[in-house]
Amino acid sequence: MPLKVIGVGLGRTGTMSLKLALEQIGFASCYHMAELLMNPARVPLWVEAADGKPDWEAVFEGYSATTDYPGCIWWRELASAYPKAKVILTLRDPEKWFESTQATIFSEAMSARVKDSPVAPLFEKTMWKQFGDRIHDRAFMIEHFERHNAAVKAAIPKNRLLVYEVSEGWEPLCEFLAVDVPNAPFPKVNSREELQARMAGPIDENAAREHVRAMQKKH
Repeated sequence: MPLKVIGVGLGRTGTMSLKLALEQIGFASCYHMAELLMNPARVPLWVEAADGKPDWEAVFEGYSATTDYPGCIWWRELASAYPKAKVILTLRDPEKWFESTQATIFSEAMSARVKDSPVAPLFEKTMWKQFGDRIHDRAFMIEHFERHNAAVKAAIPKNRLLVYEVSEGWEPLCEFLAVDVPNAPFPKVNSREELQARMAGPIDENAAREHVRAMQKKH
């Protein structure tokens, strides 16, 4: 199954909300870091990608879309591997993005949890390697965020790219993907507070499934 939608926005830009939205409008299933946590058997495939030997068909078997980490790290490669796929760049205020990451996915508490989890080998080869000891450096991280977004805008043709904030809701997303607007509220999930509340427990398959079910239950 080839990818039809590639979400290239970095984590904490509404990527879980976008995942649920895409699945509601016909692009199921949508890959997300939560999917990897639910199925850590695919971690070696991602590690191979980090080593320069990706097998995207195996990585995304059963999925028609992707968003969030780890896929967004390989946005150039995925856009090239799936030339017919639409590309969505989710954005938010850079300062708010940094604050959100520091309280959640890039916090010291999360790093400690990841080190004892099945996804640790992937993090060691990607985020931790990329950011190193500057992962809490505001200026460095915001520059990374803005550089990533600028690179996407420069590389992806405008007719293939939607630059999007999830607060815009269904209309621009559905127009871009040429689908009808559903008669349902746009998903608004995985807030900083929601994610922090789930950070107390271990990172494992059961916790990830419970997390996703809770997000789906809201919508």
